[in-house]
Amino acid sequence: LLPWLKAAAPRAGRYGSICTGAFVLGHAGLLDGRRVTTHWHYTERLIKGFPQATVETDHIYLQDGRLITSGGVTAGIDLALSVVAQDHGKQVAVDVAKVLLVVMKRQGGQAQFSPMTAAVAPHETAITRVQNQVLAQLDQPFGIESMAALAGMSARHFARLFAKEVQMTPMAFLQGARIDRARHLLETTDLPLKTVAFHAGFGSVRHMRFLFSEKLGLNPTQYRQQFS
Repeated sequence: LLPWLKAAAPRAGRYGSICTGAFVLGHAGLLDGRRVTTHWHYTERLIKGFPQATVETDHIYLQDGRLITSGGVTAGIDLALSVVAQDHGKQVAVDVAKVLLVVMKRQGGQAQFSPMTAAVAPHETAITRVQNQVLAQLDQPFGIESMAALAGMSARHFARLFAKEVQMTPMAFLQGARIDRARHLLETTDLPLKTVAFHAGFGSVRHMRFLFSEKLGLNPTQYRQQFS
């Protein structure tokens, strides 16, 4: 397969992959120097496996010249509709989308489907104890100083150790955990947005709305409509 891909891709007007098919393209040497995407669950693996590629994690699909790649399997529908629009016009693509009972362009990117923070490691350390305590009390106003105090460390040492162990800063973990908690409440309850913001520790609906738009590409109301 790989020799065939290497020979066929230069002759193709367009080539690409759906979901984890990006790994096949990578092994054929077709991702080097290109902007690509894949399913959110595998982006880190793609980044490590093919460091010469620029892996963009939040696109439903992505076109870089003749190369076109997509996220998960259903993202292949979005990719295909974009190809139809390019080759036959937007109206034809819209008509096809109606037949398929899908929208022409989804709101937001892959981030709305993936968790913002990974699960806490099962082995107990000073850092995991802080993580678990933060997750149990997300409605509290945590900061670097207060989290460091829970670990019995200076703020500087705590921040350095946290980043090394968790692969993100303490504040990025806290922000991601708050977004994930709010997403869970929006998906599973009909609580007012003000109550959701309180339980997730945002302080205000305005702050929650800003972070949702920045990180997920859609606001809390749109998220609830799409996933509840």
